[in-house]
Amino acid sequence: MIQQTSKINLYYEKTGTGVPLIMLHGNGEDHTIFNKATAVLKKHFTVYAIDTRGHGKSSPVDELHYEDMANDVYEFICKLNLEKPIVYGFSDGGIVALILAIKHPEAISRIVASGVNTQPNGLNTINLLIYKITYFFTRAKRIKLMLTEPNITDTQLNNIKIPVSVTGGSKDMIKQSHLKHIADGIPNSTLTIFNGELHGSYVVNSTKIADFIIETVRK
Repeated sequence: MIQQTSKINLYYEKTGTGVPLIMLHGNGEDHTIFNKATAVLKKHFTVYAIDTRGHGKSSPVDELHYEDMANDVYEFICKLNLEKPIVYGFSDGGIVALILAIKHPEAISRIVASGVNTQPNGLNTINLLIYKITYFFTRAKRIKLMLTEPNITDTQLNNIKIPVSVTGGSKDMIKQSHLKHIADGIPNSTLTIFNGELHGSYVVNSTKIADFIIETVRK
C-alpha cells in the first residue's frame, strides 16, 4: 500500500487487528526483514510495516536525514488517524522512533528500540572504521547518514516521557555502554541485552523480537 505525505510516497504493509504497531527497519533494509515477526505480531496488533524514505518501495531521495524520516512517520500517523500507536524501531528505525518521541510526544504511546544510537560514536570502533572506509570509496548516502547523524542530546532524551524499551545484543555493533547511557537518560526506560546476539540476529527474519514486544506491552 502507498501513503502519500507532503514530500514523498511511503510504502507499507498492513496486517492484523488490535492496537496499532508501527515497524521501522534499519539502514539499507526494508519492511520485509520483519516478515517472520509480523506473522506473530499480527495476532495481537494491527501492524504497519513501513519502508522509510529512500528504502524499499518508498520514494527515492537525494539525501537521507533521520529527522525527515521521523517527519514522514508523523505524517503517516496523522493521515491514517492512528490513535497513539506503539513504535518499534530497529537500528536506524530506533533512531527515527526516538526523534519522533522528541518532536511529537503526543503522537505515540510507547517505543521499543533495538540497537539504537544517539550519536555516531555510539558505534563500536571497528564498525565505525569500516563505515568510514566504505564511505571513502562509495560516497553512499546511507553510509554518510550513519557517520554524521544522529545528534540527539542528553537533554532531549530526558524529555522523553513515554515508556521506552531499549534492547541490544551482547555482541552488538552498538556499544553496550552507549545503550545503557540511552536507557539511563530516558526517565521511563528499561534496557534488555539479548545474550549471544549480534546487532540484528534477534530482529531480522526472527520471531524473538516479536515475543519481546508482546511481553513488554503486556507489562
